[in-house]
Amino acid sequence: MLIDNHNRVINYLRLAITDRCNLRCNYCMPAEGIDFAKRDNIFTMDELCRLSSIMVSQGITKIRLTGGEPFVRKDIMVLFRHLANLEGLEEISVTTNATLIGPYIKELKSLGIKDINVSLDAIRKETFERITRRKQYDVVYENLIKLIEEDFNVRINCIVLEGQNEEEILPLIALTKYYNVSVRFLEEMPFNGGSKQFSSIQWDYKTIYRYIEQHFDEIKKLESPSTSTSMNYKIEDYKGTFGLIPSFSRTFCGSCNRLRISAIGDVITCLYGKPRMNIRDILRGENSEKKIKEHILAAIGSRSKTGFEEQQKYNGVFNNSMTSIGG
Repeated sequence: MLIDNHNRVINYLRLAITDRCNLRCNYCMPAEGIDFAKRDNIFTMDELCRLSSIMVSQGITKIRLTGGEPFVRKDIMVLFRHLANLEGLEEISVTTNATLIGPYIKELKSLGIKDINVSLDAIRKETFERITRRKQYDVVYENLIKLIEEDFNVRINCIVLEGQNEEEILPLIALTKYYNVSVRFLEEMPFNGGSKQFSSIQWDYKTIYRYIEQHFDEIKKLESPSTSTSMNYKIEDYKGTFGLIPSFSRTFCGSCNRLRISAIGDVITCLYGKPRMNIRDILRGENSEKKIKEHILAAIGSRSKTGFEEQQKYNGVFNNSMTSIGG
């Protein structure tokens, strides 16, 4: 079992398998993209399988695959098949923009992998294409409906962007009237590859909730796990739910149970700080399992208590793009 220096059990790994993405969302990176990692610097699929096995042996019970866009890796199902057979791993999930997941839906279901987070910042085509700078709306919507119809546990993650998609909040919530999905609204964060600087936001989680509350009656707050990053709600007679994730305000830090490993092997104990170390070359060397376990224990043993505390230790942490640090 992994227990950090604040007595928090760390059992959730966000494992990035690529830093590449086929969209160019304007809050994530500049239009021209970023300097993506060279192929040799990214874990191979065999290395990802070995690494996930090591992490599960240390007490990780939940793994979420992230990117970049995970499905740009054409061999991604090799890892899913491996994870599905890992004893001790209780939950497998993936965060995707849903542009490329279509051909894999049936096999994911057959493997018992049902938890899919879809990053979708607009339900209307014009807004979607303006934010993503790509014309992928039709395939995203088609795959989203297919996932819902196949009874996946679908969570739609929408980042509320001032002056860009506030008008999408209500149409997205309308999906929960007809479908058993969870629509979660996130505060904007400054991980955008340096394309924009800000120290405060207008649309924080309180503002988002007040806006929703003005348009709906009978909103019930739901009980959530202590480690949840979202505050969850249900509108009476609606099939689904909606949630708020205070990713800028960071009200959830005290119960954080997460560890991140980037596609190039950076071990990130807090999203708001720099990597603690890199384990890629260790994994590629001799006696790798023992050494990786030692390094993970060292990283876990020096975590900051909150994201604000971690942020104070480093300059320039917000110059990163979200696609390079695993979401």
